[in-house]
Amino acid sequence: METRINLMETAIGSKVGKRFYATSTAVAESSLPKSLQDLLSLRISQINGCGFCVDIHTKDAVAAGETDLRLHLVAAWKHTTVFTEAERAALALAEEGTRITVPGEVVSDATWEQARKHFDDEQLAALTCLIALMNASNRMALILNTPGGSYAPGAFAALD
Repeated sequence: METRINLMETAIGSKVGKRFYATSTAVAESSLPKSLQDLLSLRISQINGCGFCVDIHTKDAVAAGETDLRLHLVAAWKHTTVFTEAERAALALAEEGTRITVPGEVVSDATWEQARKHFDDEQLAALTCLIALMNASNRMALILNTPGGSYAPGAFAALD
């Protein structure tokens, strides 16, 4: 597998990539727990089949102290006991937000209300932005055929 082009080696890709990264830092700096951000980014990437992003978010989660057990079980989170009710509500929101593929499909009111029980408006805004940004990141990596496996935690710090 070979990457089609290196987005960051093009003028437009570099501009958009740096701005995209800067936008994602607003979510990273939110009151949404870092561990939850990592789990959601990983789960969204799994759903989308993005090896590059699964690599990134698995390694970042490990570097931040996430347990192997939770990382191994995130793909089957509905059938586990290792996630809190808040994490489960956020994972459900992320899955429904990622699986919107048919015009008119939306995140269900029940899923939204479950998330609302655990997160304030600022956190819900951060969750919404994280889900949208992660899906966009996955699509860019998949379009460019970017393979997973070689990411080193902290590699994106140069984009600051």
